[in-house]
Amino acid sequence: MKYKIDIVRIRENEITLNGWVIGRDPQSQAVFAVEDAKHSPVEFRCVSTRRDDVSQIYYKQIIDKDFGFDIQFPYERGQDYYLLITCDGKTARIKYNEELIAKRSSVAHKRKEKIKDLMNMETVHVAMDFWKKNGLKALIVKSKHKIQGLDNDYDYAEWYELTKPSEEELEKQRHESFDFMPKFSIVIPVFKTPEKYLREMIDSILDQTYVNWELCIADGSPKGQDVSRILKRYADRDKRIKYKVLGENRGIAGNTNAALEMAAGDFIVLADHDDTIPSHALYECARTINENAGCDVIYSDEDKLDMDGGALFDPHFKPDFNQDLLTSVNYICHLFVVKRSLFEKVGGFRQEFDGAQDYDFIFRCTEEAEKICHIPKILYHWRCHLDSTASNPESKLYAFEAGSRAIMAHYERMGIKAEKVEKGVDYGIYHTTFEIEGNPLVSVVIPNKDHHKDLDLCIRSILERASYKNIEFIVVENNSTEPDTFDYYTKIQKEFPCVRVVTWEREFNYSAINNFGVQAALGEYLLFLNNDTEIIEPRMIEEMLGFCQRQDVGIAGARLLYQDDTIQHAGVVVGFGGIAGHTFIGLHKAENSYFHRAMCAQDYSAVTAACMMTKKSVFEEAGGFSEELAVAFNDIDYCMKVRALGKLVVYNPYAVLYHYESKSRGLEDTPEKVARFNREISIFAKKWPEILEKGDPYYNPNLTLRKSNFALRDLQKEAIGEPYRLEV
Repeated sequence: MKYKIDIVRIRENEITLNGWVIGRDPQSQAVFAVEDAKHSPVEFRCVSTRRDDVSQIYYKQIIDKDFGFDIQFPYERGQDYYLLITCDGKTARIKYNEELIAKRSSVAHKRKEKIKDLMNMETVHVAMDFWKKNGLKALIVKSKHKIQGLDNDYDYAEWYELTKPSEEELEKQRHESFDFMPKFSIVIPVFKTPEKYLREMIDSILDQTYVNWELCIADGSPKGQDVSRILKRYADRDKRIKYKVLGENRGIAGNTNAALEMAAGDFIVLADHDDTIPSHALYECARTINENAGCDVIYSDEDKLDMDGGALFDPHFKPDFNQDLLTSVNYICHLFVVKRSLFEKVGGFRQEFDGAQDYDFIFRCTEEAEKICHIPKILYHWRCHLDSTASNPESKLYAFEAGSRAIMAHYERMGIKAEKVEKGVDYGIYHTTFEIEGNPLVSVVIPNKDHHKDLDLCIRSILERASYKNIEFIVVENNSTEPDTFDYYTKIQKEFPCVRVVTWEREFNYSAINNFGVQAALGEYLLFLNNDTEIIEPRMIEEMLGFCQRQDVGIAGARLLYQDDTIQHAGVVVGFGGIAGHTFIGLHKAENSYFHRAMCAQDYSAVTAACMMTKKSVFEEAGGFSEELAVAFNDIDYCMKVRALGKLVVYNPYAVLYHYESKSRGLEDTPEKVARFNREISIFAKKWPEILEKGDPYYNPNLTLRKSNFALRDLQKEAIGEPYRLEV
């Protein structure tokens, strides 16, 4: 018998245990019992849950059986209790009391458990499977990242304490007045909410430094289980608190709409019944409204709150409004604020999207919003418990199915033709397949200097593996010296009529070479490609074309991997390293990135031209690549010019290629090359000073510019709110 208790929580007068148990035989049946200190039986509730991860690890296959369990039993403080697990003729007895639970929740214990988790047989099985699938080098990379991440949760708690407003700042906020003092209607649907959590939520609102608010609560709990007694006490104490008891459960959407009916404020604030908001949340919203004329939608960053309310973890530092990230995942979530007039225009919550009713509502609000403002501060603490999609996504599978329908409804309203929306890398992450309109010609432009074997691999990988066939290749010959290269050009053009070679006869200038190649291109779409790339995903061209065909999109980029299956490119952040850099460099393709960002289609400020698709009409309107940037940052500059036209730059993780990284050109290893590189840094910085000073809107100022993994900004080296200034 093997077992593990993953979660232990005290909820009011109950203990909740979540874990799994297996026997030697997959069909072995586990039996549970709960005893008190005198070993007398205690009544308990047990719900079986799917644990396909456990099945896969120990039995090497998915078995149609529930190996997981959720157990709840009544608890009296100060008393000892025992969980008994029997399987394969063996019984394990695990003791629980307040002291033990507190000890197991401590930072030191959690860190010890993390280290222990890395040392057990489950980890060994996972590591072996990962090794078999991805190789030893990949396992070493993943293991290094695991060890480096042992203390991540604890770093955030310390970071939060150092960055949250001081008592002096909070007191100053309480006395501050704005030109416009909007009234916020905080809308909360309640359903069988534990008294402790409801009180914590209401108390967090009462503690706000901004006072012009009202709280609207609709209780949809079954008769006899409502919380009217608690709500009445609060309402008697503060007239800003309004509530109604519905006497029935109208569903998440229906209960929320009942609360919305009471709202009379200038702005609606959505919150859940068991979460909390920090004291400065409404103040920050009011300040944002006053500083941004026309602002009618606001959202903030958020983190998670453990069940006991004693620890904050898993912070989500978000980008500014990112349309395509929103169709990949509901990254906006909390705190969400919408102007009353906009809410009245789009309508309330819709019953048919229950489980993803907020996702559907956010889509409808952002579609019609005049101005969407993101506050890059943690203004919401999302309580994480067993039934929460935050901790146990499979517990709300219906929510993700509703989310898929919400995305399709959004596309239909926007006139975007999508074939399907399906599960991405995880539940709650979506992958959209767009319809391809017509059969447009795609011109693949590839500069080349010698290295004809790399070029041949690049061309043949597309011709042999790509499912999209209406393509032509424009190979731009750039000062090759090897006779074999020219022999290859003759041979490849005879073998494939869709391949044409044009000759560039001047000095190396990446921008000018590509601009020259475009002159020979006949396609409606241009795919700029390095000669040291190899296609992995057969639908790579369709994946990029699906985005590029949209009127609002000017460029589509791809996910590029090194030969060892670690990430070479997953989008570009302007500001990384001072100017610009790729995200998630060195992360293995099988590892989880920050909130799965490496595997989410999304808008970025830039993508690399090692694999970049753009409309030819957009390329011409933007003036092509800037030839004063001969080597560096010309692709980033082109993306910036396209964005200046009001077009989006989209990264698509499902368009995947290997990139063997600049074999053709060599390093900046001479004084002349270094001087040219520094000169081009200066040119880029002078052309785009605003984004370098204010920060990339698709990144978050709380995250570091010194690493590519979206780690927290180092408070000792990078001050929050200060621009990262480049010395040139």
